[in-house]
Amino acid sequence: MSRVCKITGAKVVSGNKIHRSGRAKKKGGIGRHVTGTVKRQFKPNLRQKRVWVPELGKFVRVRVSARGLKTIDKNGAFKTLKEAGLL
Repeated sequence: MSRVCKITGAKVVSGNKIHRSGRAKKKGGIGRHVTGTVKRQFKPNLRQKRVWVPELGKFVRVRVSARGLKTIDKNGAFKTLKEAGLL
C-alpha cells in the first residue's frame, strides 16, 4: 500500500539531511561547517480512519493525513470524499 493521502494527495518526498560539525559562533566557536549531506525521506502523517458519512448512513474507510482530517471536519465528509472520488 502506497503512502498517499486519499484526500490531499500528500505523499513521500525526498530531501537532504545536512551534517554539520563545529561549535556555533555565539557559543564561542569558529562557526558551524557542513561536512556532508545524506538523502532522506519526508513522510506524510497518515492514518487509517473510519469516517462517518451521515448522507449515506455508513462508515467509509479511508487512508488520510492529519491535514486531510481537518479538511473533512471543515468541509464535511460527503462533499470532501465525493471530490476525492472515494464515493
